[in-house]
Amino acid sequence: MSFFLVFLAIVLAAGLAWFAVGVARGRRSADAAVLEGLEEPDTSLAPVLLPEHPRPEDVDRVRFSLAFRGYRMDQVDEVLERLRDRISVQAALIEALTNQVNASREPRD
Repeated sequence: MSFFLVFLAIVLAAGLAWFAVGVARGRRSADAAVLEGLEEPDTSLAPVLLPEHPRPEDVDRVRFSLAFRGYRMDQVDEVLERLRDRISVQAALIEALTNQVNASREPRD
């Protein structure tokens, strides 16, 4: 009778170990599914660049790839919005100054 109880205890312990390993594997695959798309950056991707003379519309079109170790999107969006606004102000100022210079160069009658 005591051999039977020892055998039963071993079988139960093995069953619990088998169950625990299965649960751990299932949890790892679920964690991997959650992190899908957030892998290490792909170095073969083209860099995200602005043109040499960016306009506000160019800043609006910038999109960054997602990565596991990335930046906070709200902070990036705020900086890009401020950059777009600054470029817009500078473009308007350059246009106004160019118009002033062109107006002063025109011959007066």
